[in-house]
Amino acid sequence: MSNSRIAFASAIVGALFIGGVIGATLLSNHVIAPASAATAPASPSPKSNEASAHEAGESAAQEQAENNGTFHPGGGPNGQSNETSAHEAGESAAREASEKT
Repeated sequence: MSNSRIAFASAIVGALFIGGVIGATLLSNHVIAPASAATAPASPSPKSNEASAHEAGESAAQEQAENNGTFHPGGGPNGQSNETSAHEAGESAAREASEKT
């Protein structure tokens, strides 16, 4: 082999090595989760409120809302109801109308 072929082959091997080091460095910044970590344990299933004691005290509209997922205990999706006399006293008619929609 001539010196030019050895130099060319050495340059190729060096370029591949440097490319491998750069590629490994770039890829090491990305965290790859192992396959076993991808399956998280299932969260506990919600408790059913379909007991006869519960059902006896609710209206047909409430039961339907519970069944279709639109029932929000406590007066709404964000917590307790604000339909108290203290809250209503400082509220305009327009604000009350917007709360009803």
